[in-house]
Amino acid sequence: MGRVSQAQAQENRRRVVETASRLFREQGTQVSVADLMKAAGLTHGGFYKQFASKEALIDEATAHAFGELARLREDMLEQHAGERATAQQAFTDTYLSVEHRDSSAEGCAAAALAGDMAREPGDPEARRVYTEGVGAFAEWLAAEDQDGIARLCTMLGALILARATKGSPLSEEILTSARAALTATS
Repeated sequence: MGRVSQAQAQENRRRVVETASRLFREQGTQVSVADLMKAAGLTHGGFYKQFASKEALIDEATAHAFGELARLREDMLEQHAGERATAQQAFTDTYLSVEHRDSSAEGCAAAALAGDMAREPGDPEARRVYTEGVGAFAEWLAAEDQDGIARLCTMLGALILARATKGSPLSEEILTSARAALTATS
């Protein structure tokens, strides 16, 4: 089999990063390289032509996931004509929805990867990328009279607990209560 073009190699890399970003949010960073490459439709051997290590991919996939989250926040701001408070409330409502709870693969990287990052002491770059992403998220959530970190903790905690209790009435109650608490403080 011949070599792939530089353009095809870049496309393959993009596909692996996007697939890893989804799989890591859905299943955690313990997903094997073989399973990840299979999901991307590529061979296992091709992984090491693209990435120095699985840790390097975790770093890049985490950055990609936080990039998606940042684009969503900016889209909300644009949809609400730059009205930050309105955009923040719309974002909160979307974030604390049953749909978001049920779509971890496309959902928030901060919530989905929190446990993995707590267990990744050997990958300081992933932790740095994660920390920067969480910091930017909290900064965006801050309001004139409200701490963005407190809002973020409420949202992340509610989403994580709602996912952990999915299938029970408590799950939706958690989402509803967190939305109400954040609306009352807006």
